[in-house]
Amino acid sequence: MDRNLRLGLIGDNIRQTRSPSLHIVCGLASGINVAYDLLIPYEQGLPFHALLKRCEEAGYNGLNVTYPYKETAAKLVTPGDPMISRIGSSNTICFRPEGPRCFNTDYTGFVSAYRDRFGATEPGRVLLIGAGGVGRAVAFGLLNLGCGRLDICDSDADKIAALSSALRGGGEEPAMQVGQDSPKDLGNLDGYDGVINCTPLGMVGKPGSPLPPGVSGQVRWAFEAVYTPLRTTFIGQVEALGADVLNGYELYFHQGIQAFEHFSGVKLADPARVRDILLNSAN
Repeated sequence: MDRNLRLGLIGDNIRQTRSPSLHIVCGLASGINVAYDLLIPYEQGLPFHALLKRCEEAGYNGLNVTYPYKETAAKLVTPGDPMISRIGSSNTICFRPEGPRCFNTDYTGFVSAYRDRFGATEPGRVLLIGAGGVGRAVAFGLLNLGCGRLDICDSDADKIAALSSALRGGGEEPAMQVGQDSPKDLGNLDGYDGVINCTPLGMVGKPGSPLPPGVSGQVRWAFEAVYTPLRTTFIGQVEALGADVLNGYELYFHQGIQAFEHFSGVKLADPARVRDILLNSAN
């Protein structure tokens, strides 16, 4: 096996990402030398598809994909997993002899992170804010976890309709209400077991929260997809409502481990050790 991997991350506003550290540490734990580049299309002067082609020609082994290119990646690259066609987004691209193949470790990573934190407890009734790339993956993760009811909020009504249709496309019929909510409708979360932020609000360069100031109600759990920074306005708001919060670091960690395993073909022997190294290096 080749003991070197050339990897990269394609996205906007990614200068503070922790992805290079995660993959380099995974490589060290597996005896693999990892080179990891940050690839920002507008800085390269290339659209996503041209940058993807350049990476393939340059001999990259794989790419992570983040906001706002996940849905584009799923449209351009042959799925390596049949779920990609339903989810409609991809965060992981592997360059293989037969051509590029895409996967979604946001989906599998969210399921793993949720089970690690909440065990076998079902999600209950959930409000998902954001129906873009990561929102689609998390929605399918919720379906996998036995979510009883999913309400989807997004400023783009077409995205809500598309995600609702995709969730029903495999024959599953969760009791699910789908509708577009205006920001004022998010002011009271009574009746929800869980609330999720899958918008870019809160990430570096995009301050704020999808929830209005003074939001009220009581929720059992919450998930914040943003992981840079680790502490967001949304987290503070839902903690004040009594929520047990699954933060974006957990998705970052699980999706990253699973992406590395796709890139390398190696099952990581001790993910807990990798977690400890990453946490210690961040302190």
